[in-house]
Amino acid sequence: MSRSLEDPGKHKLIILGTRTFAEEVADLVSDSDEYALEAFGENWERERCGRPLLGRPVIWVDDLAPLAATHYAVCAIGTPQRSRFVDQAARLGFRFAILRHPAARVSRTAGLGGGSIVSVAAVIAAHAVIGDHVIVNRGTLIGHHTRVGDFTTISPGANVAGSVEIGAGSYIGIGAVISDHVKIGAGCVVTAGAVVIADVPDRTQVGGVPARALRTLGGDA
Repeated sequence: MSRSLEDPGKHKLIILGTRTFAEEVADLVSDSDEYALEAFGENWERERCGRPLLGRPVIWVDDLAPLAATHYAVCAIGTPQRSRFVDQAARLGFRFAILRHPAARVSRTAGLGGGSIVSVAAVIAAHAVIGDHVIVNRGTLIGHHTRVGDFTTISPGANVAGSVEIGAGSYIGIGAVISDHVKIGAGCVVTAGAVVIADVPDRTQVGGVPARALRTLGGDA
């Protein structure tokens, strides 16, 4: 991997996505000791490629291929649907960054998957395992021995206790609380402020205090 010309000590990074969350991730990158932002990638609205974002070029997905050998990528789409863009980038040959803000506390015994984003003031406790392309947003607490599946989004201020299992592609809303030893299935949605004290089946939306099932979800959570 080649280094950034602006900072030779850092790896070149492409942020996949151009909406407001991409701008927040760009702000995290600005504090990173490992990565320097070079460009944004777009796969939805080609007209966004006609103008820069935060002073960086916006490149259409099909034109990103020549950069795959020299740049890392991270996907800044705040829902589990980012898997579509990640799949496109993976087919182009990109490797995925692990973006961890210096003000996050990640235990040395915890594991972070490729493409994960760990934001400011997040805490990931001992022996937790975070899957690939997971977003751990600002102020999130993740307890010891908890496992979070690929492409899960954990919103700001969520508090996930110890020995919890969260399935792939789930969405945990802002300020939600998940009690210890609870299992949340794949493709679930936990609404903002919910308190989950019992297991949640796959593809179920829950909310309330204590949380109860609100509806069964379709193909995309």
